[in-house]
Amino acid sequence: MLKILLAIIIFGVIIFIHELGHFIAAKIMNIKVVSFAIGMGPKIIKKEIGETEYSLRLLPIGGFCSMEGEQVDIDGGENVGDRPVHVRSLNNRPIWQRFILYFAGPFMNIVLGFVISVILTCMMTAVPSTRIGEFTNNAVITENGLKEGDTIIRVDGMRIFTTGELSYKVASAGLENFDVTVDRNGEKVDIKNVKLFDTDDGKFVFKISGLDKTPLNILGYSVKDTISNARLIWLSLKDLVSGKYGLQDMSGPVGIVNEIGNAAASGENVKQSAMSLMSLSMFLSINLGIVNLLPIPGLDGGHILLLIIEAIRRKPLKPNHEVYVNLIGLGLIMLLIVVITFSDIMKLFG
Repeated sequence: MLKILLAIIIFGVIIFIHELGHFIAAKIMNIKVVSFAIGMGPKIIKKEIGETEYSLRLLPIGGFCSMEGEQVDIDGGENVGDRPVHVRSLNNRPIWQRFILYFAGPFMNIVLGFVISVILTCMMTAVPSTRIGEFTNNAVITENGLKEGDTIIRVDGMRIFTTGELSYKVASAGLENFDVTVDRNGEKVDIKNVKLFDTDDGKFVFKISGLDKTPLNILGYSVKDTISNARLIWLSLKDLVSGKYGLQDMSGPVGIVNEIGNAAASGENVKQSAMSLMSLSMFLSINLGIVNLLPIPGLDGGHILLLIIEAIRRKPLKPNHEVYVNLIGLGLIMLLIVVITFSDIMKLFG
């Protein structure tokens, strides 16, 4: 029960921030917001303030910010109809303003990820880095050509910003040795055939030393951490499309709830558990932002794609065509969620 409650809170905050991005953009551009909802399905609570109806709905699986003149709600709402000519309608705005409105939701999720990263970094004893500390085996120092104090910049050509990217690169490559570029006293040094981890225990052959907790270091690392998470999500999506990973490697609502429960139970004390939950929440928020930018009908990225097509054609799609495209996209997304959820349930039963 606790992990379900935590999941509802985490999902609720992430979805709220996403829809708030659309809402703020609409208000700045003087577009009429008809309704703002967290959750889907039947309304639990609703209140009309000014021209907008605010509601909390039964199913914590989404939300929407419905604006005057939409064909299909930005995130799967209910306002479907012909384009009105109201002066404050969404479709009465130039393409660049509509682009900003659709982009604002995913952007706010990435901003939320950055804010969580700042808080997490402040809670740590030192700011993480990719600077090599002491080696776990003294013999490795001469074997590898690495030295204490080296800062890892690249591994097999991939730019490394965080230890998370370092771990991903090593794990996904399936290799034992790598070509590494390090910063050594301000000079870039290329080292070939470097052993980064011990094949016996699966751990790195060196420890990472942290940086002092100064405001500049904290902000700098948080920016890198946000970019790193976004890039790792993008790389994972590419691996999924290429067939490196399958549907069994994906997680839906059930799988995520289970991971939230694991994160809450992973710490030895309240602080560690909170940090584990915050780390997962940061990843989920950035993940929602990146996935929503994919050019898939029904998502924000799908709307942006239609705007690009409209700009090229110099005229909008026919309203009913746009409705069908978005409804088909939303239907396929819901089908994928059902399939992944079934897979999550099968995993729980072994």
